[in-house]
Amino acid sequence: MPDTALETLLRRDRAIVAASLAILAAIAWAYIVWLAATMNMDGMAMSDPEMGAGMDMDPAMDMERMEMEGGSGAAPLGALLGLSPHPWSAVEAGVTLAMWVVMMVGMMLPSATPMILLYARVGRQSRKEGKPFAATGFFAGGYLLAWAAFALAATLGQWLMEGTLLTPALASASRVFSGIVLTIAGLYQWTPLKDACLRQCQTPFVFLQTHGGFRRDPAGAVGLGLRHGLYCIGCCWALMALLFVGGIMNVLWIAAIAIFALAEKVTPTGRLLSRAAGTLLIAAGLWQLVAAVA
Repeated sequence: MPDTALETLLRRDRAIVAASLAILAAIAWAYIVWLAATMNMDGMAMSDPEMGAGMDMDPAMDMERMEMEGGSGAAPLGALLGLSPHPWSAVEAGVTLAMWVVMMVGMMLPSATPMILLYARVGRQSRKEGKPFAATGFFAGGYLLAWAAFALAATLGQWLMEGTLLTPALASASRVFSGIVLTIAGLYQWTPLKDACLRQCQTPFVFLQTHGGFRRDPAGAVGLGLRHGLYCIGCCWALMALLFVGGIMNVLWIAAIAIFALAEKVTPTGRLLSRAAGTLLIAAGLWQLVAAVA
């Protein structure tokens, strides 16, 4: 009998999953590029007397004027994008958290694609055997949930450092701070914890064998994806910290970190690559520290 449309579709599930992941990552990167361009335009307007004519440069005066006009106290666009070092409103905190979540999706989803596609492949086979797994989306959702938690921590870090250790462009404002972050990131590349987490990310089958294989129930699939995401965070958190050095909204810097994180996981020499990068980071960090005290 000829295959039904559903059966034909199910045989192409990996292609559908891959296309969905590519589209999601593309949307995330489009948002990152748009937001970076918006911040650059706002920064130019604030620094150019002609473009910024009629604009108050003191955020306290802006807030006072809004209160006198009976406004709700919501932060202006420049503040929402991190350009004003005043206490955050709930709206600003939400926008910043959303920025970090989308950034993590764009940066880390490509490196999780091999594991997610493996889940889809094994899931299709189990479905043929009458023992279907939970949908691939549950596993991917658990993975992204881990990075959403990291985005929350990064948002808190930005809040603590904004206006002191970060410039209005959300890059490091201190050579000492840059040197410390670079050195810590470089040293971490040589640690056993980095090795253990990277090993789990490089070899999906080892990860599955270590953690009991794929789950058939949705909660178990989400939990497994969450655990895989935590290993990924353990592998890449120090690299993500470099965003506070080169610029949280520096698109080229974001892309460089994302490409390196992907290369670590998919190339056979990923461990050597990670240690070589660690050495360079340590050297760059020490150079920054020496320059700061010179």
